[in-house]
Amino acid sequence: MQGNTHIIGGITASLAFAQISNDNPLVLVGAGVIGALLPDICHGGSKIGRKFPVISKIVNTLFGHRSFTHSLLFLFLVGMLLHTFIPYESISLGILLGMASHVFLDMGTKKGVKLFFPVSISVRLPMTIKTGSKAEKVVFMLLTMLSVFFSYEMIVNLVQSV
Repeated sequence: MQGNTHIIGGITASLAFAQISNDNPLVLVGAGVIGALLPDICHGGSKIGRKFPVISKIVNTLFGHRSFTHSLLFLFLVGMLLHTFIPYESISLGILLGMASHVFLDMGTKKGVKLFFPVSISVRLPMTIKTGSKAEKVVFMLLTMLSVFFSYEMIVNLVQSV
């Protein structure tokens, strides 16, 4: 999936979670966007890989693309780091939601992800799409519509308070 699809995936996941939590939805969404980009640190051409080229090169050299940074192990380790160093739980939750949405979306590609890294089997969804295809644009559009749906009540409350 492309960066913009991952971003809207992180937004959608964060807004969906905001429906059932008392966390600040704006904090969740902001952190969700960061988390949605983080797993692609292993790819030099990604949005985050271009911002941090040295880190991206090191991670890619050590692990390759869609392996360690797209695994449950990476989610767990990042979660532990966030729990240790970030005192604001909404930020940690948003980052993890964005990361989880990223991994799930990449499971929808033909290559899949190494979800159980270091085990080398690839995991993918039964139906896959090609990155950058028209089908990905449909996924982007559906995620955008879900984001509007999940944020509707928040938008209405904001307008009413003005």
